[in-house]
Amino acid sequence: MRQETLLDVLFTTVEMSPLAKVGGLGDVAGSLPRALRAQGANVRVAMPFHSIVRGTAVAPRKVLDGVKVQWPDGEQRVDVWMADVRGVPTYLIENERFFDRASVYGFDDDKDRFLFFCDALLASAPHLGFRPDVIHAQDWHTGLILTRLAAIDASGDDHPWSDAGRTYTIHNLALQGNFDSGFAHHYGISPSLLAAPESVDPGLTYSAMAQGILHADRINTVSDSYAKEIMTPEYGAGLDTLLRARAAVVSGIVNGIDYDEFNPETDPHVVQHYNADTLDKRAANKRALQQKAGLPESERSLLFGVVTRLFAQKGIDLVAVAFDHMLTNRDAQLVVLGTGDEDVHRMLLQLQEKFPQRVKIWLDFDPPLGQQIYAGCDAFLMPSRYEPCGLGQLISLRYGAVPVVRRTGGLADTVQNADLPLRSGTGFVFDAANATELEHACWRALAAFENPDGWRALQERGMRQDWSWGRAAGNYIELYEAAKADRLSAKKPAHD
Repeated sequence: MRQETLLDVLFTTVEMSPLAKVGGLGDVAGSLPRALRAQGANVRVAMPFHSIVRGTAVAPRKVLDGVKVQWPDGEQRVDVWMADVRGVPTYLIENERFFDRASVYGFDDDKDRFLFFCDALLASAPHLGFRPDVIHAQDWHTGLILTRLAAIDASGDDHPWSDAGRTYTIHNLALQGNFDSGFAHHYGISPSLLAAPESVDPGLTYSAMAQGILHADRINTVSDSYAKEIMTPEYGAGLDTLLRARAAVVSGIVNGIDYDEFNPETDPHVVQHYNADTLDKRAANKRALQQKAGLPESERSLLFGVVTRLFAQKGIDLVAVAFDHMLTNRDAQLVVLGTGDEDVHRMLLQLQEKFPQRVKIWLDFDPPLGQQIYAGCDAFLMPSRYEPCGLGQLISLRYGAVPVVRRTGGLADTVQNADLPLRSGTGFVFDAANATELEHACWRALAAFENPDGWRALQERGMRQDWSWGRAAGNYIELYEAAKADRLSAKKPAHD
């Protein structure tokens, strides 16, 4: 007999760790469904069967063969596989034309590919034997599944998922999947589905992101502060008026991290395990990181770390400018790991050339090295211009690396500014997105580092906080219940 659960949930995404991880969405999809299942929700994930998934240890089994998908240039067929991904049942939608690619993103037809994923999933639904109470779409890539469900509602057609509540999570509003009227016409997205709320520019609905916002029962983003910020012209990425029109159903839930994966007591990539009660052992990881970076092994030098994509959003150009000035006057060290914009690469490499005994830059994607930086650096830098949530500061808190962050989005919600006596707070927070304010925050960290007892207290406070997914999962279950209730209410016939 099937065990009763709180909710049946279908979590739709185009990336999921460890199968296909590109960014923070992959981390969320790899962790949140597990945490939800731990709290009793019957969550299943659906994602494309990307070529790179075949290189992982997952062993899927085929559950559907040759499902027909209607497509403008001719009927397509998909096979559906199911895999157990760390305890989460996961549907993998296979189609050679759209998903046999070298990477998850980066193709001219990405909008077509991900719309096809939505259509293929809906075409497979009658044969899967799974009727979710809630469908949870992630970012623009799966936003159009909500458009398709709205079209089914309007047509009056019967579909096994038409009664499901519709939840939409915005991970990064700046990436929107914009399309034009030709795309809409070609794929049967009718004018009624593109209609904007009153007082909203009709042109704003022509993106997959906007469609998710328009057709969801409940909308959330990945921190409380970012949920407020995206209502403003500064952070709304052109969609602030649409978001304000739907403000009654918009909320924020701060992301978590996987405390099994990110655990300094068991991390296989660090040379010395430790916890909040054995912080003295952490010094071995700092020495190992300095050795790896070719920097002097100095306990007294504050070692700053960066692990991120090297783009303007992350403010890493500010790091290059601030440290060019600061390292002239102070014995600090800096290690950076990441890849991104060539101009940022150039600025960082010039800094390394100027301070070869103080700076090491790794232009690479190397997760094990990233873990070593979290475990070995004294302070962790995140001077983001905007940050929907951020995972780096949560990992750094878990590993005892004191975060230095800009007060924006999830960084504002998760890092408490330290007072001067170091009796409160978990890091160093600054306001304006400029190199001067970042440098001042780093100077505060340098001054605090000279007080070993106060610094250790900072580390311990950060390490003892709970930013696990278990905390967030309960909030998501409440969000799902609200979406389910909204959908049931919308389905009720009107009474005289």
